[in-house]
Amino acid sequence: MTPLPLPPVPAPYQLPFHYGALHQIGVDFLVDPEPVRDLLAKRHPALSAAEFDGRAVVSLNYQLYFAQYAFGGGVTQEIEFNIIAHPTAEAHRLPHLSYEEYAHGVDQTRLLGIARVHVLCDNPLAIDAGRRLFAEPKRPGWFETTMPSPNGPAGDAWTVHCRRASAAADGSDTVVRHDEDVFTLTADLTGLGSVPANNAPVTGYGTDAEGRALAGPMNLYQPYRHHALDPVADADRIRLTVHDGTSELGQDLTALVGPGPAVGAWTFQSPPVAAHNRPYYLPSPR
Repeated sequence: MTPLPLPPVPAPYQLPFHYGALHQIGVDFLVDPEPVRDLLAKRHPALSAAEFDGRAVVSLNYQLYFAQYAFGGGVTQEIEFNIIAHPTAEAHRLPHLSYEEYAHGVDQTRLLGIARVHVLCDNPLAIDAGRRLFAEPKRPGWFETTMPSPNGPAGDAWTVHCRRASAAADGSDTVVRHDEDVFTLTADLTGLGSVPANNAPVTGYGTDAEGRALAGPMNLYQPYRHHALDPVADADRIRLTVHDGTSELGQDLTALVGPGPAVGAWTFQSPPVAAHNRPYYLPSPR
């Protein structure tokens, strides 16, 4: 078999892309596999949905990240609607796993990856890079969030309000914010135990305009924290509210996830690199 060429890296981008800091929460839902297979066949025909004891996984993945460039720095927020999937042609290489084994990183083939179906982002540069480099279905959105922070109150609660946005009509590199909510995801993980999960590199799958499938790995230099969720005891910890049921994203969230309980949450937060401490008084001169 002739080796395939690498996908191009169009100017002005270069790879790898380095994150200066990353704060992330993902929430997984075990769902009926049939509508997942149908959606995946439309969006990523080279992929098949992973199944865990007869259930598929839909995952919502929110990221807040900082990147430093030669000209300065930038902060980006985005959220992905993903289906856990693998290349159909590589199915014979996959081990049989439970969801818990997958979530803890037991799959060392890294063929079980995230097939991106919707990606909303508030940074025009990141939208362009995601589309051109990784064939992500990325479009404008904006966010109002709260999350755990060493500079905030104690606790481990996350709220992500995803709101509608559009590209500027004049063609400028601007995300125009609108007042309408698309959906809200809340997760209160306070007091819930977690374990380190070595599931990086995370393989992200895309399908470009010519129908070519591509895979892009993302390395993290620390483990995720995985929080197992009991569907009964922890049912109130995760809430997904769809506000715009007419949008394509809202329709897919309603059809695939609906009111079903989350089965797991995973978090990653970059540690602080410096601290500005409390001042003290100098004695007054006499």
